[in-house]
Amino acid sequence: MPIIVNLDVMMAKRKMSLNELSEKVGLTLANLSILKTGKAKAIRFSTLEAICKVLDCQPADILEFVNK
Repeated sequence: MPIIVNLDVMMAKRKMSLNELSEKVGLTLANLSILKTGKAKAIRFSTLEAICKVLDCQPADILEFVNK
């Protein structure tokens, strides 16, 4: 898939665990884990906005397009 999810990288930069992010964003661990591993087929803008607010980052810090 040409879209790479760098959520784990941003979480590491902010020294935040998946549990902590889950609590602050209001998503289940299972849904965040699916997103983090790149297995998600879609993401709501509201979810992306909440993650960016908590991690203090831009969507491009989390999602990357790689043309293969």
